[in-house]
Amino acid sequence: MFITAGGMRIDYLITHAGEARVEMVGGNGLYAAVGAALWGEPVHLWARIGSNYPQEWLDPLTSHQIGIDGLVRLGTPQDHRTFFAYLPDGRRDDTNPAAHFARIGQPLPAALGDYEHSTPGQDDPHNYEPLALRPEDWPEQWHGVTAVHLSPNSLATHLHMPSWLRQAGVQQISLDPGERYMVPVRTAYIQQILPQIDVFLPSTMEIRSLFGDEVDLAEAALTLTSWGARWVVVKNGAAGVLLVDGRTQTITPFPAFHTANDPRLVDVTGAGDSFCGGFMVGLARTGDPTQAIPYGLVAASLVIEGYGALYALSRKAEAQTRLTQLRN
Repeated sequence: MFITAGGMRIDYLITHAGEARVEMVGGNGLYAAVGAALWGEPVHLWARIGSNYPQEWLDPLTSHQIGIDGLVRLGTPQDHRTFFAYLPDGRRDDTNPAAHFARIGQPLPAALGDYEHSTPGQDDPHNYEPLALRPEDWPEQWHGVTAVHLSPNSLATHLHMPSWLRQAGVQQISLDPGERYMVPVRTAYIQQILPQIDVFLPSTMEIRSLFGDEVDLAEAALTLTSWGARWVVVKNGAAGVLLVDGRTQTITPFPAFHTANDPRLVDVTGAGDSFCGGFMVGLARTGDPTQAIPYGLVAASLVIEGYGALYALSRKAEAQTRLTQLRN
């Protein structure tokens, strides 16, 4: 059994083509679960949700082999809004939705009137924000599960959860860092996290936020392995991914499934998270990150060809075909 831990969100986004999509079921935990579920494995979501999170959005997940028994529903309403605007140059901005909706000539949705960003307090190493997972949220029945992927979440969660998971018998732990704490002033905490996990999966944006805009991605990844990461996988959008093995210091690039101008690209929301979910399953099956990366690339390729977190699940049959294609 596989677990994806992270956020369940209500997404508002503007695509790179300037199209607005509002009030969609989303969240990094869900997109990672989709990336794993494409391979026919039982996947369970682990996240905190407020009393106001729509149950009608959750119930359909079980028909796709995504379990919701690990969701912790709080007794109070919570802010689940997430806004992203993808710019024509490939950058992503998660602030100032009013300016972005004005840019595409659309009125600002009323629900975003007071929106700042979706991750307040996530860089605090000492306190859990309301939706941040904590050890007491772990279901006892999950002891000894195959693998857990920790999607971006609170720094406090990422600091304390890996050791708890090891005690719970989890053999494989992968982690995608929260962008708010991938900054130089949080370096000491990142160095505490890395020896506790098996795979660290930052994005290029997070690497540059931590090391500077001019840093060489391979050199940065090697530095992360020197801090204790066994494997580092840098997600680099249309340029693919970069794998660095901390034991052999081997650097291996992998191209993305699609080229940058592929007409099948519709919406890149969740690409990195679904990659992580697919990679998690691939690594558990093969024990080899070079063999696991194609699982992630295929998962991401299916997610970005449609709108919404659940789109790719309608195309499960294509996953194995694309995996064979990449391997050949």
